[in-house]
Amino acid sequence: MNWDSTPTDTAADGRLVGAAADGEDQAVEAALRPKSLAEFVGQERVREQLDLVLKAARQRGATADHVLLSGAPGLGKTTLSMIIASEMEAPIRITSGPAIQHAGDLAAILSSLQEGEVLFLDEIHRMSRPAEEMLYMAMEDFRVDVIVGKGPGATAIPLELPPFTLVGATTRAGLLPPPLRDRFGFTAHMEFYGPAELERVISRSAELLDVTIEADGAGEIAGRSRGTPRIANRLLRRVRDYAQVKADGIVTREIAAAALKVYEVDGRGLDRLDRAVLEALLKLFGGGPVGLSTLAVAVGEERETVEEVAEPFLVREGLLARTPRGRVATPAAWAHLGLTPPQGGGTGGTGQGDLFST
Repeated sequence: MNWDSTPTDTAADGRLVGAAADGEDQAVEAALRPKSLAEFVGQERVREQLDLVLKAARQRGATADHVLLSGAPGLGKTTLSMIIASEMEAPIRITSGPAIQHAGDLAAILSSLQEGEVLFLDEIHRMSRPAEEMLYMAMEDFRVDVIVGKGPGATAIPLELPPFTLVGATTRAGLLPPPLRDRFGFTAHMEFYGPAELERVISRSAELLDVTIEADGAGEIAGRSRGTPRIANRLLRRVRDYAQVKADGIVTREIAAAALKVYEVDGRGLDRLDRAVLEALLKLFGGGPVGLSTLAVAVGEERETVEEVAEPFLVREGLLARTPRGRVATPAAWAHLGLTPPQGGGTGGTGQGDLFST
């Protein structure tokens, strides 16, 4: 329901619990996406604040302030940008930071905007520096200087822009330079969803997809969705397939659990890669500390895959900790896999923690 679908986060690993959108996600999301703040589930604080900003702008008859949305993929940044345009009864233009490599690319987009139009710029932190500097003046003064010519004979021609609203989205707000961040009139951080909110997302999506689902079935899927609506909807579609083929088409708790077992998504949302990392850490290295490179070799994956794909969720769930000496399993990790930690802890006698720790 509330999730992003811009192609800048294309999933490369094909994980069922990956937060990036693949082609199927993008097609389904367009049909399920809410059209107003009233329909949007979750993010109560952001919704309330944004509602005030938009209502005040409409009452003044002015364009809304520039909006910056930050947070993990799949939480609803693209959806909110479209809702902003809908609430302001304005057209929306969608682009992304990596697509703007030169200041001229940005100037072409800005010069063709209509008055009041919403410009959604996804992954804004990945925009080129020259374009970023041009955006400063455009956001503040609704004007850009177009450079004509080269060298000493180059001249700057000022180009007036109609008032517009920029909605920037980023998964890494810390990479935005302060001058750019300060020019946004409203900033919001998207939080992960709670189980009750995800149940509402799943129930609404099931209704739109014409899937019969019981409350405990929605709860079972919500508990494995990593707090992310995009993942919840992806799991719902796979459970729907299982219920259609293996059962009577009704999604119950038992059917949902059986379906997700087939897809190797356990009760906490861990998949094969997540469990492989934990099992290697616990069984081969006695719970750590062990270096990232050694851990990656143990699971047969690239170092970047373990660090960027598996670790963030494991750390957020309190199953793994990053320390100066290496990765360490927490008591919750031992409990989740049903294993008993060795007395006295340690690295299982490998000695690899100091050698390869990061």
